[in-house]
Amino acid sequence: MLNETDLERYAEVLLWGLHTARRGRFRKGNVILVQYDQAALRLAEILYDRIIAAGMNPLQRMGLTAGMERSFFGRSGVRQLVFQPPGEKELCGNLHGRIYLHAPDSLTHLREIDPARIGKALVARKPLRDILERREREGFYGWTLCTLPTAELARQARTTQELYSEQIIRACYLDRENPAGKWEEIRRDAHTLKRWLESLDASFFHIESARCDLRITPGMQRKWAGISGHNIPSFELFVSPDWRGSEGTYYANLPSYRSGNYVEGVRLTFERGNAVRIHAETGEAFTVQQLGMDRGAKRIGEFALTDRRFSRIDRFMADTLFDENFGGEHGSCHIAVGASYADTFAGDPAALNGALKKRLGFNESSLHWDLVNTEDKTVTAHLTTGKRVVIYENGRFRH
Repeated sequence: MLNETDLERYAEVLLWGLHTARRGRFRKGNVILVQYDQAALRLAEILYDRIIAAGMNPLQRMGLTAGMERSFFGRSGVRQLVFQPPGEKELCGNLHGRIYLHAPDSLTHLREIDPARIGKALVARKPLRDILERREREGFYGWTLCTLPTAELARQARTTQELYSEQIIRACYLDRENPAGKWEEIRRDAHTLKRWLESLDASFFHIESARCDLRITPGMQRKWAGISGHNIPSFELFVSPDWRGSEGTYYANLPSYRSGNYVEGVRLTFERGNAVRIHAETGEAFTVQQLGMDRGAKRIGEFALTDRRFSRIDRFMADTLFDENFGGEHGSCHIAVGASYADTFAGDPAALNGALKKRLGFNESSLHWDLVNTEDKTVTAHLTTGKRVVIYENGRFRH
């Protein structure tokens, strides 16, 4: 488990992340929501105290337990599944920041629930996410999140809680006296890489590994994002591509826990931007239903690469936040099926309305599911000039 010093340093990094993630400045009187699972209570207390000391207004909200989620998704009627509490839209419209502390007590408690019921609840909450996304584009809102070790996470990752905690400490640089300073250093290095990637003027990227052969089209008016404070840890550099240009096969060799279900060995084949063949070695029925959640769920909303020089994550963690940032021997990449990210738009974020998103091929969906590949791979940029440039191999960028 994390000791008091670790938690104090974690709070320091999370507040660095929150300030870095927001385009506008935080001010006294701003409203900051701290959402936390039960096992994260002590870190929530530390953050609450620091937010008070900064002159802002913290709100606290504990997440549902596994038993509560089983009751909600398993017993709710249709109206209950889509119910929004009074004041929820008003809260989202007035939030300036949000910190989420993920510390689950179960990862597979919804495996007997019809995935369509889970999807219905997610779709119903999309208008709230749209409010927060708009406020973020306008610079009024920022968010970050992290994971804390629990017995369930360690069990599902097939390790001990002590070793799981050690991986979190290393991954988040909590073993440094000034972890936020280290994160700022990584952010500066990543900025150089992002500007290099954008300078290439790529027509498409070709991802090749033992079980991947996929073409991704970055699209017009795009920029690369990542290491922006939103996730702790986060080492990925990513772009939300033009979904219409996705062609080929992608394979996720890392397992995935999603909505209380375990999924392994997902293989997707894309034609003209849509996943036309969906296969999973474990959890195929769930995967098919997730990708049928709405029209955009079969499309790619994100493509990301993680450089092993930054990431000290070297084992499966049964947690997407860590697994999508896997470093290890070969680095990693991931795609997300579903929603795109507005912060990869190269123009004025406030101008990215629904019509412009559609024209530029930014995908819209209630789903956002990261699927990770850690195989040795080569990624080649095919430039508009006809030249080819290998941008990633041996687990690192070539710049």
